Amino acid sequence: SELREDGCKMSVILPVHNTECWLDECLKSVVEQDFEDTMELSVFNDASKDNSIHIIEKWKLKLEDVGIRVVIGGHDSPQPQGVGFAKNQAVMQSSGTYLCFLDSDDVMMPQRVRLQHEAAIQHPNSIIGCQVRREPLDSTERYTRWINNLKPGQLLTQVFTSHGPTVIMPTWFCSREWFCHVGKFDEGGKGVPEDLLFFYEHIRKGGGVFRVDQCLLQYRYHPQAATHSVLEGTIWNHRVRFLEDRALKHWASFTIWNAGKQGRKLYRSLSPANQKKVAAFCDVDENKIAKGFYTYQESKVSNNYCHFHYCHLEFMSCEK
Repeated sequence: SELREDGCKMSVILPVHNTECWLDECLKSVVEQDFEDTMELSVFNDASKDNSIHIIEKWKLKLEDVGIRVVIGGHDSPQPQGVGFAKNQAVMQSSGTYLCFLDSDDVMMPQRVRLQHEAAIQHPNSIIGCQVRREPLDSTERYTRWINNLKPGQLLTQVFTSHGPTVIMPTWFCSREWFCHVGKFDEGGKGVPEDLLFFYEHIRKGGGVFRVDQCLLQYRYHPQAATHSVLEGTIWNHRVRFLEDRALKHWASFTIWNAGKQGRKLYRSLSPANQKKVAAFCDVDENKIAKGFYTYQESKVSNNYCHFHYCHLEFMSCEK
């Protein structure tokens, strides 16, 4: 976690795998940063088979002309080692006191490094994110609104309900010291949500979450993005285990809000010990609670099936 002798203030961490069609725009955005302290770009080429490495070499000269050191690593094995491995390698070969993560298909606004660096100084044990603009503009509109509009408190509370980190990985910024304290990204490769696992470990170790409320990144959506390789079931299982570890193990009993399919799915995903803590299912939909109880056929206690009562909660509007 110590700054190396040849180190600088800021390292932009850039894993690359077959992104030749976006790299020029991405690397141009590094050159255009208005950060005035020392900065380097650490690129790790994860077995690209296209023209990515030649584009990187071309931009190396342009970056160094404006005083940005470029460190290039990589391998040309038949298969890529995965995003987690590439990020770890890029961090290891870098030297900056702070780390600014960038995906090679995204574009930074000129003030990104400067503003997130200022926030990181104020929040040394936090992952710093930012608001984004989605490209194309009409893609994942609901998700983009969620990314940009979470309130400060929700950045931690919605960790338990979201499918991924409450500040998205391409916007991450943190100190090297804190990154090393949390540990490396999971290197399991394709299908592993390495950003979510790192985020959970960050929370477990007492880390905070902060978002700069300015649009500092153009966040590209396309079918080849690595995030599409992670199965929904994989993310669900990690979410449930995190919920059990962080909250449920400390509770004597609890009620599941949702008497429908998702609520029953959550119950079946819990460990046997936490299943026993479920007191009821709660909902506002009369159709869902019409039976009066839910029977989970695989749960047997003293040779009897477990029954859980449905609670009907009514909301009344109050006018001043």
